[in-house]
Amino acid sequence: MQLFRKSVSAFRVLFGGNILSRSHCRSTTTWLDKMRIRLEPALEDNYMYLLIDDETKQCAVVDPVEPEKILKAVKEENVKLTCVLTTHHHWDHAGGNEKLIAQTGKIPVYGGDDRIGALTDKVSHNTEFKLGNLNIKCLFTPCHTAGHICYYVTGNKADPAVFTGDTLFSGGCGRFFEGTPPQMYSALIEILSSLPGETRVFCGHEYTTANLKFAIHTEPANVDIQNKIKSAQNLRDNNLPTIPSTIDEEKKINPFMRVQCESVKKHCGCTDPIEVMGYLRKEKDTFKPT
Repeated sequence: MQLFRKSVSAFRVLFGGNILSRSHCRSTTTWLDKMRIRLEPALEDNYMYLLIDDETKQCAVVDPVEPEKILKAVKEENVKLTCVLTTHHHWDHAGGNEKLIAQTGKIPVYGGDDRIGALTDKVSHNTEFKLGNLNIKCLFTPCHTAGHICYYVTGNKADPAVFTGDTLFSGGCGRFFEGTPPQMYSALIEILSSLPGETRVFCGHEYTTANLKFAIHTEPANVDIQNKIKSAQNLRDNNLPTIPSTIDEEKKINPFMRVQCESVKKHCGCTDPIEVMGYLRKEKDTFKPT
């Protein structure tokens, strides 16, 4: 029951419901077409995001587990918070929803699972809505949880972004808590891999360096993984996030996005990509790098 909860006792103290945490990296901002995305660290290794429409100064928050921190960021950006995008019901993503709404007043809370706190607008695959002039499309990616949603965002031109929660990480994917290998295959290969290659990937956790240790174990000769390990470690050494990556990059370095590649099939001793997906997840669940 508690597998998804993070071991945050060393990093947070609860006083009257307030969550105080030591940042695991610096806040950063990514500028894309007509939008800004401000990354905010939370808990031990979580990420929250402000999605800002530069033209209207409206913003959405993604998975605001630490409401005080995200509201401080909203104030610093001088924008209007108009909705909450929740990727899935786990505490370390949706656990701040009720308190955020209590402090801001009623705004839409989007998500794909009735277990999400303060949910007002339940969405499904291909549900679309607007944030100012930005287009948001919901992608139903069940497996980590049965109601997981990724949010695909586009402006007027290029530079799309996708918020993947715990479905797709840089170099990895989420555990199959409520789903199956065919579901994760559909999520990663049929849905997310079909997005434009330049799509920036904003995931829910800073797991990249650990994920890459498993990736290089899977494909020791993969030069792209070798190079990514160096760049990711350099960022972490400087207290910077390894996020965002891109869909194209994940197709080169992420074994779970490479289940159709012969080198990954050979490692797993399987030929069917869905069997490869299942094998990789089971191996990763108990993997201990040397």
